Amino acid sequence: MATLLHIDSSVLPGEASSSRSVTAAFRRTWEEQHPAGTVIYRDLAADPVPHITADAWSAGYATPSERTPEQSAAFAVRVKLIEELEQADAVLIGAPMHNFSIPSTLKAWLDSVLLLGRTAGEAPSAQGTPVVVVASRGGSYAPGTPREGFEFVQNYLEAVLKRTLGLDLDFIVPELTMAPRNAAMAELIPLYEASRKRAFEDATAKAKELTARLTA
Repeated sequence: MATLLHIDSSVLPGEASSSRSVTAAFRRTWEEQHPAGTVIYRDLAADPVPHITADAWSAGYATPSERTPEQSAAFAVRVKLIEELEQADAVLIGAPMHNFSIPSTLKAWLDSVLLLGRTAGEAPSAQGTPVVVVASRGGSYAPGTPREGFEFVQNYLEAVLKRTLGLDLDFIVPELTMAPRNAAMAELIPLYEASRKRAFEDATAKAKELTARLTA
């Protein structure tokens, strides 16, 4: 049985969030294709993980016998998150753009699971695990657009998830999500609708492909 680690980080609930809507579609397809599988779910907006502290960070570079009680307690939280990542056969992350970057709650999760000598380094413990990131954004930051240089979501996540943690990274990018809410973007609504449709199609297709690959 395959295990999916599903992480949402949008501050908006349910269908009000583009990233949550698309990750939900992916997960529904995953569960339909693999009803005997397991899903580990973390809603980082509703239940944020602690931001990294000196104790949590330094404990990762100390042997268990050297750790203070405070270090041990803080590190136990990190270990639980790391083990969830290591046990997952696939990872699904909702990563909406907040002020040109990822939500701080998602950064806190990444800070906890990135541990040199275990999940990062010469032989990352989750290396090769497929991860699908739904990177929604209110505008467009695609190459050639005026705000191309403001895109710090995909670039950052590629550096951390792919190049540091060694995960097999794929993106779904619903864009122009502010068009229906912003009168100044009204003429972009058809492009938004096309992007949204494509994102749902990609979510369904990628979920089917992954379940087929992992349960073959």
